[in-house]
Amino acid sequence: MPPSSRSKATKRPTSSKKQPTTPTERVYNIRDVAKIPMRLMLDPDYFWHTAAILLVGEMILNLFIIQKISYTEIDWVAYMQEVGGFLAGERDYAKLKGDTGPLVYPAGFVWVYSGLYYLTDKGTNIQRAQYIFAAIYLATQLVVFAIYRASKRIPPIVLVFLCTSKRLHSIYVLRCFNDPIAMLLLYCAVLAMIHRQFRVASILFSLGVSVKMNILLFFPAFGLLLWKAEGAWYTLANIASMFGLQRMIAWPFLKEHSASYLSRAFDFGRVFEYKWTVNWRMFDEQTFVSKDFAGLLLAGHVFVLLTFLSSKWCRKEEGGVFGVLQRGFKGITTPLSADEIILTLFTSNLIGIIFARSLHYQFYSWYFHTLPYLVWQSKWDGTTYYTTIAKGLLIATIEGCWLAYPSTWNSSAALLACHILILSGVWRSDSSEYTKPKWLVEGHTE
Repeated sequence: MPPSSRSKATKRPTSSKKQPTTPTERVYNIRDVAKIPMRLMLDPDYFWHTAAILLVGEMILNLFIIQKISYTEIDWVAYMQEVGGFLAGERDYAKLKGDTGPLVYPAGFVWVYSGLYYLTDKGTNIQRAQYIFAAIYLATQLVVFAIYRASKRIPPIVLVFLCTSKRLHSIYVLRCFNDPIAMLLLYCAVLAMIHRQFRVASILFSLGVSVKMNILLFFPAFGLLLWKAEGAWYTLANIASMFGLQRMIAWPFLKEHSASYLSRAFDFGRVFEYKWTVNWRMFDEQTFVSKDFAGLLLAGHVFVLLTFLSSKWCRKEEGGVFGVLQRGFKGITTPLSADEIILTLFTSNLIGIIFARSLHYQFYSWYFHTLPYLVWQSKWDGTTYYTTIAKGLLIATIEGCWLAYPSTWNSSAALLACHILILSGVWRSDSSEYTKPKWLVEGHTE
């Protein structure tokens, strides 16, 4: 073999990456590996890595709960009885009832639970229903994670707080309430709005309302954001389509018994039982159920909404409320950031939660997924380290209030105090973005 050929045959490929040869270089590689957990918690570039780990953990946890923890019957049988009457041919809402009372949810609920009626062998296969709600739980988590990822102000560690609620897991897979279905549709609407799919967002929002009315707590902010982003005429067209969708969904009931349907499905004067409330337990039952107390809460709700509308949601550079109105009528649109959409919608809902006369235990799902975001947007004095600990304790305190059964004067007062603390922090919030620590930046040395 010629010398040139022999040299080619014996030549070994060399790696382009330099291998560590000194103790110092090996130490730096060990440090890089040690940084991985911190990157998962603090580096936005690792957001979906963290989210994937949490979703897998959530799937395993939900399967464990279904297999090992006994299901507790509260409303499922009543749901099946209510839709069973509909499937038997009844179209008068006044005659659709279950063991817990009359049907009080809009028509979207009837269609959704009619599907579940068939999927669960007329409601008798409870474990199958639990698996379906586990899927709804995971789908909700995925959509909420995507909403948080769109934010520029959230580190991945905040996702952990979305996965640690004992009460929320119970609401989904041990109770099978209708609230989670409405909230999944709402969060899909939020995500669609972030991606500037406003017609899709309007349809999803209306579908959420058709399952449960609590979605309307988001509407003041939803309508305002539509007005800013689309202008007056597109906003009115979207709202008209939302009403049209409601009419289409409820048409079997509206056709002959419209008064019965509207009075039952959208009963804004309904008084919930005092014994189940988590909110406002500081007052006695006589005061709690009084019209004066209801009027006072409504006035407070409107006042705080108007305060945020005039001072936070409509900025000075936009000309305030009247400036935003004028711009909308002129067709002048305003670019909306993801955080402006998320913060405005979540704050509107929190204001409604604060002034809701009664919050039953399943109502925790109405705003649980918004809490970590709102808490992290709250501006507090103090160092980052201590405020981060305080925010974690605040979320834990709220969870403790919802775990207290039955609720007490102390748990209810603590819940209200936490809500007010978050809202006041949001009032002081600014638009600063989250930046990962310098020591996680590639090439940074101490």
